[in-house]
Amino acid sequence: MTDLRAEDFLPPREPEVGASAADAMAPKRVYLKTFGCQMNVYDSERMMEALIRDGYAMTEQPEHADLVILNTCHIREKAAEKVYSDLGRLRDIKQQRSLNGRSTLIAVAGCVAQAEGHEITRRQTAVDLVVGPQSYHRLGQLIGAVQATGKPIVETEFDGEDKFAQMPAPRRVASPSAFLTIQEGCDKFCTFCVVPYTRGAEFSRSVADIEREARALVAGGARELTLLGQNVNAYHGDGGNSRPASLADLARCLADIDGLARIRYMTSHPHDMSDDLIQAHGDIPQLMPFLHLPVQSGSDRILAAMNRKHTSADYVALIAKIRAARPDIALSSDFIVGFPGETDADAEATLDLVRAVGFAQTFSFKFSPRPGTPASQLVGQVPEDTKTARLLALQAVLEEQQAAFNMASVGTVVPVLFERHGREPGFLVGRTPHQQMVHAAAEPGDIGKIRTVAIAQARQMSLRGVIQPA
Repeated sequence: MTDLRAEDFLPPREPEVGASAADAMAPKRVYLKTFGCQMNVYDSERMMEALIRDGYAMTEQPEHADLVILNTCHIREKAAEKVYSDLGRLRDIKQQRSLNGRSTLIAVAGCVAQAEGHEITRRQTAVDLVVGPQSYHRLGQLIGAVQATGKPIVETEFDGEDKFAQMPAPRRVASPSAFLTIQEGCDKFCTFCVVPYTRGAEFSRSVADIEREARALVAGGARELTLLGQNVNAYHGDGGNSRPASLADLARCLADIDGLARIRYMTSHPHDMSDDLIQAHGDIPQLMPFLHLPVQSGSDRILAAMNRKHTSADYVALIAKIRAARPDIALSSDFIVGFPGETDADAEATLDLVRAVGFAQTFSFKFSPRPGTPASQLVGQVPEDTKTARLLALQAVLEEQQAAFNMASVGTVVPVLFERHGREPGFLVGRTPHQQMVHAAAEPGDIGKIRTVAIAQARQMSLRGVIQPA
């Protein structure tokens, strides 16, 4: 997003009290900080597109911003508290700018906004606008209402309006790998999860709507699209032929777009890993051999308490079907340790599942009770030191598997889509079909290109290679 600028074509604005003539010629500036998941990144990009069209330019310094937006995540308690910590600093910035004759509007968006609503303006009176994920298409209107009335607004209603139809189409992309939200919400109601309460019921965009946006992203420079949803493989959008389209149907449609080389999707639920989607991994070359499929625990007792709708045996059998369709697929997953009532035997069952399946990448966390979820009220909360010990034991096995997966790439030659400059001068960073990060000496013009790379070295989190002659 940082390459989107509006300074060159926006009209001048009226000077603020105490502002200079140069300030009057500058566009309004917005600072947007994103917390959490890829869907929040996508939402931030769409909000920024809309704001630029409304006359804002981006700034990376909140001290220079007329509008500050925190796009928040509510998955873990510490993430929410970090938002309030940031709001305290933003309050001080707002006060200092006011002393210099400059006004600042502070907005909180995302899942913390949806979950806590008026509590945010109560805890931090410097906040002017609280807007939930279903109301981003009204952001400009809500900002105008705050400026007109001088009063804070909290907008967290699920009004049933299709926000995607109201948001402007993407104009440019910041990276050859772009996100595209195709589905929102979740009907699974896992007992630890806030998503059904912050994002609402499952909603799928139509195939035609998604295809239009995908073509715009590809025209803007995207070579890879990651299709996003809280429960993305439950996708059931209007296929235009009197029946809902599945995710496999959608992938086949998008694979026909010239210039789109790679398709990924996340996050999936094992319950919705349908046979046609499994087969699509074997049939569609653009569908990358990488699957993020959270299991959360290897204990059937804990899985039932989580309301996950699968057993450990179900998951292992599902993985076998997926590998039969695409033998080289790389697997990723999520794990929660220390769920209420978890015993040493339950923790060991998770380790057993990990050893049975084998993962290339994973995310693992200690259970964090979220207010309003059933799990927050369960008896048998696990002591913090026990959670820590179990997490470390799990991560030791997971890290060993990831290191082994990366080490197996040494000596191979793989296609890498280069996405950005690396930290080392003259190096670019890209990803393999298996989502491994690769560092290689390359020309800046290789960004956005897929180059053949010989992998020479493996590290825990990345690979290092040499681009081969064309």
